[in-house]
Amino acid sequence: MPPRRPRSAATPKVAPPPSSASPRGEVELVRGKEHFQKVVLDGIQKAKVSLDIATADFKAMLVPQPGRRRAISILEVFRSLADRGVEIRILHSGVPSNPILHELRRALPTGLTIRRCPRLHAKAVIIDCQRMYLGSANLTGAGLGAKGEHKRNFEMGIWTASPTLMDAVLEQFNAIWEGQMCPTCLRRNLCPVPLEEPDLAPRK
Repeated sequence: MPPRRPRSAATPKVAPPPSSASPRGEVELVRGKEHFQKVVLDGIQKAKVSLDIATADFKAMLVPQPGRRRAISILEVFRSLADRGVEIRILHSGVPSNPILHELRRALPTGLTIRRCPRLHAKAVIIDCQRMYLGSANLTGAGLGAKGEHKRNFEMGIWTASPTLMDAVLEQFNAIWEGQMCPTCLRRNLCPVPLEEPDLAPRK
């Protein structure tokens, strides 16, 4: 079986059974605005142990909250999860948007690690190694966010609790994350520092 995401030498945490997942092995189609409810509200915000995200674009997506007038940034969601002990990995391709970089420079949440591979084009969200979204949507307002019907992209993907699918996706995610592809990559000129993490030094 492919390795799960890296853990410390201590006894690994085990997530409780998911409360809103598809039956193990079943694949559910996710379209359009369903992405926000299924992947963000029912998935990302309910992570208890780990969150692995692959995305080409990483932007300051806003997440409306029940009972609050102001939507919060996806980074605020990550901070809240990290404060509860959730380990978060974000693997992305493009340079994060300026609003995201501005927020990250204030303080990088403990438990959140971000790495960049310019060749990455896959989009996946894996919650607690128990539920997964795999599809076309980036971590942006027009992709996974709450944009209106006439402002969001035409996205499609799958939502599943299939261990076989998650193991395969995590195997590929970990191979990129750990730099296993770097020695034979013919586009390293675009990535002078393999798997570079964002420069979060305050600008003068």
